[in-house]
Amino acid sequence: MNSLLLTGGRVIDPANRLDATADVLILDGKIAAVGQDAASKAPADIERMDVSGLVVSPGLIDLHVHLREPGQTSKENIATGTTAAARGGFTSIVCMPNTSPAIDNAGTVALIQDRAEQYGLVNVFVTGAITKGIAGEELAPIGGLKRAGVVAITDDGHCIQNNELMRHACEYAKMFDLPVMDHCQDYSLVTTGVMHEGYWSTVLGLQGWPSAGEEMIVARNILLAELTGASVHCQHLSAAGSVALIREAKKRSVPISGEACPHHFTLTDAAIAGSEKFWAQDGRQLLPALDSGLRTPDSLPIWPSYDTNFKMNPPLRSARDREAILEGLVDGTIEILCSDHAPHCGFEKEVEFDYAPFGITGLEIELALSLMQLYHSKRMNLADVIAKFTVAPAGLLKLNKGTLSVGADADVTVFDPDCEWTFERESTASKSFNNPFYGWPLKGRAVATIVGGRKVWVEQAAATA
Repeated sequence: MNSLLLTGGRVIDPANRLDATADVLILDGKIAAVGQDAASKAPADIERMDVSGLVVSPGLIDLHVHLREPGQTSKENIATGTTAAARGGFTSIVCMPNTSPAIDNAGTVALIQDRAEQYGLVNVFVTGAITKGIAGEELAPIGGLKRAGVVAITDDGHCIQNNELMRHACEYAKMFDLPVMDHCQDYSLVTTGVMHEGYWSTVLGLQGWPSAGEEMIVARNILLAELTGASVHCQHLSAAGSVALIREAKKRSVPISGEACPHHFTLTDAAIAGSEKFWAQDGRQLLPALDSGLRTPDSLPIWPSYDTNFKMNPPLRSARDREAILEGLVDGTIEILCSDHAPHCGFEKEVEFDYAPFGITGLEIELALSLMQLYHSKRMNLADVIAKFTVAPAGLLKLNKGTLSVGADADVTVFDPDCEWTFERESTASKSFNNPFYGWPLKGRAVATIVGGRKVWVEQAAATA
């Protein structure tokens, strides 16, 4: 069940700078051989999978996922969330601690680890809260969380406003060799903002969420990383100024890093105004989906104005911000791609825009959107895109993942970068449906997801081929 020979695929392993047609031999859940001679080392009765014409990569890692367990399982749980991850090609995901109760003690960490062992299709790594109850007032027991097995600390969904408290969190994280992951939001600047502050917020009459509300905390985090030496990671970057700040800090070797989500480098705030204005060429917008060369505006579904599935935190921003995120990914300022998979119940989103919760699902489509905007648009080569899903997140969190080295865990993703398909609501594995990309033609899809040598997901067409 956990031995397999993959034959004829294009193997791309950024950790080992490998990009070649090769076979991959998996024995007893470990990578046993990679290369033209792998087949000769395989037992005669081993299961074989022909992956000719497909890409074989280390198992993809998403370091920003909300599984909603414990306490919010009407939205998602470990079983459904990890199934969505497997369908998206992800063999490892990292769950956020803003659950109910929050993951701020060793007991809750153990609960999630046990549930993941029982019901998870993929590897689930746990983050711990920075503060008790994610209230931003008192530090959680960071040493105890580290001993319990967390891979990072974060108050994601909230942002510590007290700079002294954040400094102490960085100092303790440095002592325990844990990265600090931060949701960058200055509450005094953002106040009650619900979408990007700019042209479209004025037109639509919605309270603006200024870019400075993110950039202020990014600047704070750079200063604290430089002061304490702690590794600080800025989550779901959306603003051009944030990219510029991190780019400059990296030149000074500050231990700061960032991640980007596909919705922020695919869409702009004009989407909230509806499809007609979203595609209008008025000098303030781009045609982001056209970057892939896949489709025309007429092929997209009709979106209503004020669609709450376009409401997220941080919000969709201007075309200038979107382009800056793409540039940051291309030049390496932003090292990591992730989804910020944030499921919500339908009734929560089916309200006025002001009152709907922030967030969308994303595990099943982030690979396709990333390939379209980065690879098919010819901004990046395929190996560099894969690196942002594998070796980069593994390195940040010090995970023994993200590689096809001999002896490594046999976590493998097989995908077709040229597969054209449409994301349909009926086919999602998530419990929730808060996603603006239903009906979108996409390009690039996971064909098989292998965890510890075991196939946990095989795309139906491949299974019957």
